[in-house]
Amino acid sequence: MTTALAAPTEPWSPVEFEARLRTVGQERYHDRHPFNVRMHEGDLSPAEIRRWIVNRFHYQRHIPVKDALITAKLDSSRLRRMWVRRIEDHDGRREGEGGIERWLRLGEAAGLDRATLQTGEAVLPGVRLAVEGYVNFCRLRPPLEAVAASLTELTAPDLMRLRIDAFESHYTWIEPSGLDYFRTRVDQGRRDSDEALALVLEWARTREEQQRAVAALTFKCDVLWALLDAVQQAGQHSDDQPSGRRGQM
Repeated sequence: MTTALAAPTEPWSPVEFEARLRTVGQERYHDRHPFNVRMHEGDLSPAEIRRWIVNRFHYQRHIPVKDALITAKLDSSRLRRMWVRRIEDHDGRREGEGGIERWLRLGEAAGLDRATLQTGEAVLPGVRLAVEGYVNFCRLRPPLEAVAASLTELTAPDLMRLRIDAFESHYTWIEPSGLDYFRTRVDQGRRDSDEALALVLEWARTREEQQRAVAALTFKCDVLWALLDAVQQAGQHSDDQPSGRRGQM
């Protein structure tokens, strides 16, 4: 009779733990999704680009919401000051600033009325479910997992650079100023991911905690993938423009 070996319980070294987190992003980040691949190859129609902008905005506008939930979990002024900056990055310090405003300008540059994005009436059910799942994850899970889920930012700067090149090369009908969101996120994403990674490496001291952090990042990748699944599937059934289109390509 053989005796089953007990699962290893020693924590991974910091180097191995970081490598495992980065591997999740390399293998599961939504840059590999067929919709994003087609986007970067210049294969999307104006209707598909606009549908993506409208639905992705539903995610964008909830980023400061989930960051406010994370901020409330942090137990020191230093950490709260660090994390509240993310809210300011998206909401701005005053009207007309921030990442949400820049995304609205992207919509306008692509020929969408601002109201089309703000009302959310054209947001797909699958996108609503994915975003709600992520917000509730950050609401209900402990700080380690909520912060670890944000580590998709480890891969985001490279995606932003790729997206800028793709839009400048293939979607010249979009006004160049509309790409300011992507340009800003290159540096912001690198800063944010460095800060979040340092926290996760510090907080996850046991193998179980490390595994929960990896699972949280995997979950976030699934959220982003599900969002694109919904957008892609909608495009297979209709090539109509989202309501509120103005102008031509």
